Amino acid sequence: MKRALILYCHPRETSFNHAIKELVIARLEKAGVDYRLRDLYAEGFDPVLSAHDHEIYETVPDNRALVERDCQDIEWCDSLIFVYPTWWYGLPAMLKGWLDRTMVPGVSFIMPEEVGGDIKPGLTHITKLGVFTTCGASRWLTFFVGAPGKRTLLRGLRVILAKRCKTAFAAHFLMDSSTAQSRARHLERVQKRLDKLIAAPSPKEG
Repeated sequence: MKRALILYCHPRETSFNHAIKELVIARLEKAGVDYRLRDLYAEGFDPVLSAHDHEIYETVPDNRALVERDCQDIEWCDSLIFVYPTWWYGLPAMLKGWLDRTMVPGVSFIMPEEVGGDIKPGLTHITKLGVFTTCGASRWLTFFVGAPGKRTLLRGLRVILAKRCKTAFAAHFLMDSSTAQSRARHLERVQKRLDKLIAAPSPKEG
């Protein structure tokens, strides 16, 4: 891991997610990893895919004009790290909107030329993916519902990254009844899994 793009999504600076984000930054700095932080709420990112955006969605390169900074960040990094709360078992609307608007054809994937064909991955330079979240629901209830937020990133996004992309995941469940001890244990868990991801040899692109 040499260049990490952190996607942070929480509206409150006093949140536990803020503490997780600060830990992620500290571990990256300790390891000498160059990083860029995207704090979507602080930046006032617009997550709405407008009618105009949708109209030019498949028009390369016009489709990246409104999210050029995001596209440059995505092309720059070799690792993606997400820090966010799980709401209604899924991604916050702000983060889902970031995916909707920035993961555009010609950058993140290549549209099929033949009818019925599959898209081709466009982010094969990204070889590591970290996902760190908090959940109000219990582990078993999240599993029962299908953990759509986790699946969106670790399955849906991962298929357009490097073929052997390495991943790390950690979730603190039952956040509403969390304790200082449970939060401390979770920070230790995040640190161990992130450190392992940082140190792991990067697979070849493709």
